[in-house]
Amino acid sequence: MVGEQSQFRAGDKAPNNGVYIECGETGSNVNDPQQIQLTAGEKFPENTNHDRVWINKRHLSKPGVQGRSNN
Repeated sequence: MVGEQSQFRAGDKAPNNGVYIECGETGSNVNDPQQIQLTAGEKFPENTNHDRVWINKRHLSKPGVQGRSNN
């Protein structure tokens, strides 16, 4: 597997500090998702539904161009 894992299940350890939010296993939105703040190494709690996973909230709104310099 190349790159950073982007979906996490209960008991997995957070790879980075950040805000994580529940989403459907296929990336679908869920009504009233849980939202948590974890530091790297903390374990993810149980989801409200076994078909849900945790994703980093910053992945929900990716900018169009990354790493662009304004110089």
